[in-house]
Amino acid sequence: MKDPFKMKNFDVEETSIFDLQDAMAHGKTTSRELVFCYLSRIAKYDQDGPHIKAIMEINPDAIFIAEALDLERQRKGSRGPLHGIPILVKDNIETGDKMRTSAGALALAQHVSTEDAFLIRRLREAGAVIMGKTNMTEWANGVSSTMWAGYSSKGGQVTHPYGEFFTGGSSTGSAAAVAANLTAAAIGTETSASILSPAVQMSIVGIKPTVGLISRSGIIPFSYSQDTAGPMARTVSDAAILLSALVGRDEQDPATWRNESCHTKLDYTAFLDREGLYGARIGVFCEVPDHVRESGEYDEGLFYQVVSDLIKAGAEVVEQIDIPSFHGPWQWNKMNLEFKHGIENYLQNLPAHMPIHSLSELIEWNKEHAETALKYGQDLLEFRERLTDPLKNKDYILESIMDLHLAQNEGIDYAIKRNQLDAIMFPAYIGADLCARAGYPSIAIPAGYRENGRPFGITFAGTAFSEPTLIRIAYSFEQRTKHRKKPVFK
Repeated sequence: MKDPFKMKNFDVEETSIFDLQDAMAHGKTTSRELVFCYLSRIAKYDQDGPHIKAIMEINPDAIFIAEALDLERQRKGSRGPLHGIPILVKDNIETGDKMRTSAGALALAQHVSTEDAFLIRRLREAGAVIMGKTNMTEWANGVSSTMWAGYSSKGGQVTHPYGEFFTGGSSTGSAAAVAANLTAAAIGTETSASILSPAVQMSIVGIKPTVGLISRSGIIPFSYSQDTAGPMARTVSDAAILLSALVGRDEQDPATWRNESCHTKLDYTAFLDREGLYGARIGVFCEVPDHVRESGEYDEGLFYQVVSDLIKAGAEVVEQIDIPSFHGPWQWNKMNLEFKHGIENYLQNLPAHMPIHSLSELIEWNKEHAETALKYGQDLLEFRERLTDPLKNKDYILESIMDLHLAQNEGIDYAIKRNQLDAIMFPAYIGADLCARAGYPSIAIPAGYRENGRPFGITFAGTAFSEPTLIRIAYSFEQRTKHRKKPVFK
């Protein structure tokens, strides 16, 4: 049987969005054929073969949408770099089509949203084909303290494309789909490490933007202060293309009002500079927690090879920088209280026919369907359900202030100002929680493989709305090292 993933002598596996767009422009392929190719690969590798379980649901209209975009290209030309490009989105992002939005929960398995999330509208306007939804850690890891990352009662366990390794979470399905070439790119969401962790684990690029760069409207919430969506892709250029399309001022999300990029429609591909490391001043944070070393997520040899590569590329490297607040003291009351309030609000607004409309009803529904819904229990849900008056709790108020002060003034901003840095480089994703509490951006990028084939990655982090600088640095590092290798399936 002819391999449906290769058409007209054009192989889309590991092909960048720029090259896919060029191929469509020159008649080598079409959006319809791209959708065919990715769907064929999903059937072969996600639902069969290695059984990755990255995909929650396929958009039944994807082929029709692709055909319409092909016709539009013929008649009017291209809308831009995402015209006709198939994209997958995480299952906690609402789409106003035939697909469900469940956050991986069986209780919401039949929930069909009435409208697109703001970022989905942006993608559709850019000409992207929303091809399907990706699996995720259920309720963005808000159910159980023992739930394995990448597991949901609706979608099952996402497996690692490179072997029997930790998958990271909660945007695990998006990361695995990109790593395994099941899509051109994907959208994930992060509260703390949910984009960066699976990106590092699976040798892809993940951008966790400044909170407010991308609207959160239409995303099932976890934390009002820390939630953000972000691009997940195989290359920095692909991630930059997606980021450019996602940014926009949303009148329903005040976090977007302070961002000038939302008004100017910044094109992040303009910062793809191969010489971007030359003269860049990068601080290296070398303190690796014991649990990261023990987990296998850190490799000292690969980490210091990155430092060497930065120096060879002309960067000024400041080693062993100090971040006073790295170890806190951190509390978790804020996120627990915001989760309680945000999920209650979301569930209360569900249609009347849905089986749950409150956190307590969700807990009871899970108990009634425990055999399928509670493989790992629900201790986190039960703990949060008992919390009272979430947004007037004094602990919440104080922690909201202290998180920003510690993570910004005593954290990222302190290190950057004291050392006059353009960015901070962290091994793996150990800076993710600090950046999440600060609301600051990070970009994860492949940095090699351990002897057993397990991917290793790093993250570059910066101050608010420093995405242009981070993209410039990450792209230069990527182009000079070319670390990413596709997974090999037997």
